[in-house]
Amino acid sequence: MSARALVLLSGGLDSLLAARLLLEQGIDVTGVNFVTPFFTGRGREGRWPERAARALGCELRVVALGADYVEMLRAPRHGRGRGMNPCEDCHGFMLRRAGELLEREGADFVASGEVLGQRPRSQRRRSLERIAAECGLGDRLLRPLSARLLEPTRPERQGLVDRERLLDIRGRSRKRQLELAARWGLTEFSAPAGGCSLTDPHVSRRLRDLFELGPEPANAALRQCLSGRHFRLRPDLKAVLGRNQAECQRLERLAGRRLVMEPVTVPGPLLVASGRATAAERELLGRLLLGYTGKARGRTEIAWRQGTESGRLAVDEPLPAGQVRQLEI
Repeated sequence: MSARALVLLSGGLDSLLAARLLLEQGIDVTGVNFVTPFFTGRGREGRWPERAARALGCELRVVALGADYVEMLRAPRHGRGRGMNPCEDCHGFMLRRAGELLEREGADFVASGEVLGQRPRSQRRRSLERIAAECGLGDRLLRPLSARLLEPTRPERQGLVDRERLLDIRGRSRKRQLELAARWGLTEFSAPAGGCSLTDPHVSRRLRDLFELGPEPANAALRQCLSGRHFRLRPDLKAVLGRNQAECQRLERLAGRRLVMEPVTVPGPLLVASGRATAAERELLGRLLLGYTGKARGRTEIAWRQGTESGRLAVDEPLPAGQVRQLEI
């Protein structure tokens, strides 16, 4: 019987090639894709991991990460990049979860598309070695794209994988990867820069604010960090304003029992606030909302609802720009 591998399949080029290199050796490959609020792998035509799995002809296991992942984000052991991205801890977390699937799936080892030297924090030689040790996989973790630059792993020593047919790619250039993709006719992969939204400075500020001032964040609150304009009135009162129709619809779906406000007399965006607002704070939020309602002239009526309560208020002028900047996260 052939060996069986679990391959972390993000839908990006490197993970696609890592899986294809093993398939070329007759190894039975199952893709494993981890979904978080910050990295869904979704493009305009659907999720990239599913498209990659179809192109490879392999099965795909989709695993949603929950509260333990959020706890890792809150206090990563090995620090973060420029944003809230804990790259080394995140890689290790996903590999640990993949390791937990090994016995259940009857697989021999785990493989990933990591490339030596491609990422400054998580893919240096020392980082790769530390991730392998701390995730519990040790030498059962294979990185096919850089394997010949790294120490031989258990599947190589056992003859399950031919080391000579693996690669020795190093650094940030994608030239060799793109050449391989062209040779194999692989076109179903996401762009290299399309990755994790935790590197985005706006998302990072919102997430940091949520961890510092908000309650234990639920998935809805985490997803909310990805869109809209965010404002903090006080530690327990935060507002999010949709920037377009799609964001407003998403905010409304996530609103639950939060305060929802929108203009009545003119078209305008939706505002959702978490926390109990006083009448004076609702008026302030109405003035904030008015500043982003382009066709408003003079007194504008704003409808609000929260749980079983609802009402309307009239606002005459938007908040001054300086006050808006003070409130914006």
